[in-house]
Amino acid sequence: MKTFTVIVYSDGGHAWGKVKREVLRNLGIAHQVSSYSYQRNDYVYLEEDCDLYLLQKAMDEDNVRLKYIERHTDRESKIRSYERYAP
Repeated sequence: MKTFTVIVYSDGGHAWGKVKREVLRNLGIAHQVSSYSYQRNDYVYLEEDCDLYLLQKAMDEDNVRLKYIERHTDRESKIRSYERYAP
């Protein structure tokens, strides 16, 4: 089984998984990601409650295991200032 690593950034209120936009396109889920996620350059920061689960489900279907690496800040995450996601 293949493994795909996702860095999960969190602050006191929320968390987001960072993935390349290309990954979402290749999995065919780019148009299913909500506007609760954010984007910056080639990366999408998937909102933890729904959109990160969407990635997990798509990876499961492709027989790929997700590995999460967590990065936490006690301050408000700068991800909150990024542009809202749009496919």
